[in-house]
Amino acid sequence: MACLRLVVDGKVTTEVRTFKTTTADLLLLVAWLTVNACTHVAMEATGVYWKPVWHVLDDGEFTLVLANAAHVKNVPGRKTDVNDAMWLAELLAHGLIRGSFVPDIQTQEMRNLMRTRKQLVREQSSHVLRLQKTLEDANIKLDCMLSDVMGKSGRAMIEAMIAGETNPVKLASLADRRVKASPEELREALRGRVTDHHRFLLRLHLGQIDALAAAMATLDAEVAANLEPFRTAVELIVTIPGIKDLAAHAIISEIGIDMSRFPSDAHLLSWACMCPGNDESAGKRRSNRLRKGAAWLKTTLVQCACSAVKKKGSYFQAQFHRLKARRGPKKAIAAVAASILTTIYHMLKDGTTYQDLGGDHFARRSTDQQKNSLVKRLANLGYAVELKPLAA
Repeated sequence: MACLRLVVDGKVTTEVRTFKTTTADLLLLVAWLTVNACTHVAMEATGVYWKPVWHVLDDGEFTLVLANAAHVKNVPGRKTDVNDAMWLAELLAHGLIRGSFVPDIQTQEMRNLMRTRKQLVREQSSHVLRLQKTLEDANIKLDCMLSDVMGKSGRAMIEAMIAGETNPVKLASLADRRVKASPEELREALRGRVTDHHRFLLRLHLGQIDALAAAMATLDAEVAANLEPFRTAVELIVTIPGIKDLAAHAIISEIGIDMSRFPSDAHLLSWACMCPGNDESAGKRRSNRLRKGAAWLKTTLVQCACSAVKKKGSYFQAQFHRLKARRGPKKAIAAVAASILTTIYHMLKDGTTYQDLGGDHFARRSTDQQKNSLVKRLANLGYAVELKPLAA
């Protein structure tokens, strides 16, 4: 449903037409808008259904604006497709639609590859869990002895079970020498009741895991082949603690490399839903939880933050421990993830390299506050102290 809004001799006129979403009808839509000298087009973002319409209109001479459907809702009880089209045209004419971020074609292709890879990783994890469930049904306690069931030792034992081996002594001998469990513990864990039905399911899940691993390897090769436009940005980002190549590819595919579309780092944090929400009524703050959204980017940033806080003597570790004591570990990790995204914004915008502020950054920033706090603690313990600065 398309509404054309024109101003003729100072009078506003509207015309609404219906088009199918086939390419032929979308080209008719473009021709209709072009004949009537339409310059700006606004449309709602609805799942993936807006993309083919956007691609066809993008070939024309239009300024496209993609609207978040939640931000342009009409009055409840008056919703029809015709009213929605007329409402969007009215909002666009008055400049009341804030356009959503639509990346360029290369970034969209990279985003599709990285999101597909993450879905394959999730599917592979599901098959690993089903494989463990099958082992548990056969009373094989392999997951209690090995940190990774699909590691070198676990895979060798599972393949031997599929081949028909049931002797726990022989199965335990396949363990790598680095396995911490003792041979006696392994033998008891591998003493179970494996039937032909279990072997069939183990073979099935193992085949699916291998197929998904091969698909991910193919995707990684495709990503490497298309990485050239993003290579400089990736090389900058991987210098941040907690971020390696895979995470850098995922982050770049979500935010792109052109930071000029975000007026400030705060706008990027808001777009990624990595800043506290505002929920105030009658002078009372009710909730400041992170908003739901940007699930692909947010999960990656949180994973990077969990790795970054493990680096000793780093700013991110100091920030995490500073907030953890007051706000808890989850909010502290979210704050570190937001700091990582802020760092990425300035590095991509200014082309600068990462420089760690150090683990003593907060101590250096608040020397007087720390001094007063320590004096107060000593006073509470019953000591009167007099501070005298050391000679330079």
